[in-house]
Amino acid sequence: MKKCKVRFAPSPTGPLHIGGARSALFNYLFASHQNGEMVMRIEDTDLERSRREYEDEIIESLQWLGIKWGEGVAQGGENGPYRQTERLEIYRQYVQELLDKGMAYYCFCTQEELEMERQEQLANGNMQRYSGKCSDLSDQEIEERIEAGIKPSIRFRVPQNQIYVVDDLVRGRVSFESDNSGDFIIAKSDGIPVYNFAVVIDDVLMGISHVIRAEEHLSNTPRQIMLYEALNFARPEFAHISLILGSDRQKMSKRHGATSLVQYREMGYLPEALFNFLALLGWSPQGEEEILSPEEIIKGFTLDRVAKSPAVFDLDKLNWVNQQYLKKKSNGELAEMLKPYLSESEYADDIKRLNDFQYGLLVEAVRDHLVCLSDVTRHMDVFFREAVYEEEALRALEEEGVMTVLQGFRDELPQFSEPVEAKEFIKAMVKKLKLKPKNVYMPLRSALSGQTHGPELPFLILIWGREECLRRIDNAIARIR
Repeated sequence: MKKCKVRFAPSPTGPLHIGGARSALFNYLFASHQNGEMVMRIEDTDLERSRREYEDEIIESLQWLGIKWGEGVAQGGENGPYRQTERLEIYRQYVQELLDKGMAYYCFCTQEELEMERQEQLANGNMQRYSGKCSDLSDQEIEERIEAGIKPSIRFRVPQNQIYVVDDLVRGRVSFESDNSGDFIIAKSDGIPVYNFAVVIDDVLMGISHVIRAEEHLSNTPRQIMLYEALNFARPEFAHISLILGSDRQKMSKRHGATSLVQYREMGYLPEALFNFLALLGWSPQGEEEILSPEEIIKGFTLDRVAKSPAVFDLDKLNWVNQQYLKKKSNGELAEMLKPYLSESEYADDIKRLNDFQYGLLVEAVRDHLVCLSDVTRHMDVFFREAVYEEEALRALEEEGVMTVLQGFRDELPQFSEPVEAKEFIKAMVKKLKLKPKNVYMPLRSALSGQTHGPELPFLILIWGREECLRRIDNAIARIR
């Protein structure tokens, strides 16, 4: 039995889209489940749009996500090179083989001629495909055109009246009629191969056993099968996974929010959370558990549990998953993760002045309010901004007995060393004043922070310290008077 070997082959024309990341992940999961191999190669034949910085970003994003491969652009290997622009001589050999067999031919049609032909077919209600006008040129006609400086593209001669059948591992049996496809280009006039040709050569020479890719590539499959057969290659098995849709069930785009992996990384989503979330986009594990380790996902990942229907990108679900992983982090781990985001906060200098104990309290105070790491900057106002009294807080300060609570707090406030001491102090105040807890906690919180909601009061008190708490209480008392 042929060893399982898959590949992920992105085009470096932009950041890695969330759909591309999911395709890479499914390839990795399938290969890992089968104890197989994964190849990482780059399809950079779009010379105008391909950029090395995008390639670097794609590789870094996949590695950050936790996807590993043993062969490809980052590591090398025995089947390199792994960039298509470095394999042009290899492709030329196979183009020439098809020309020699009469299975391909030179095409001298200009873009203008092809567009006129397309418009004419469109006007007549005919299927839009190449007419084959260059398919029977004589050797002399070809030579004359080349001598005249006309650079030809190379077209594959599509077999007529053929049915191509694919037993897709996700979509089931799919059939294609060759008559629906005109003779298609396999190499452009500049000698650069087109996607459908280069991908076949690469997959064969790299020993790819399974091609797992997005559903939108299903239409490319019959052309690729034709090339496999023309070159006497054994074809791999195909699995076309569904598209990812936005919450409105339209194709994922910028209007749905962030679409690239690097954007989610920058917002502070954890790689293990995205790994878990993306695995569930179109694949369903056995059982009800949704928070799964990479090892658990790999163990359960099979293509027969991959859905045919589109997956919906649910941001609320991603946020929930990320929160579950954030909760697993120790305070020390989270404290380090938050530093880059807090360094960008408008209160960065105030945060630097905190000692390690106070900084640890700050992290503990906000951790349950975070959806992703970048959220931390939105929770800093309460710690470092002068109290701005919300309407609800002002109403709380107008309640009967508030002055007694504030004055009692001010007169007896000690210097605390632990949050539990502050908590016990306020509980003792409740008991001493013979009030309901909310009639003590609410005025204190409103006076100190200007808000009726936020981090737990003991954390705030310790981070501010005794002198700052007294100053804030005095300001509130002055306001009430």
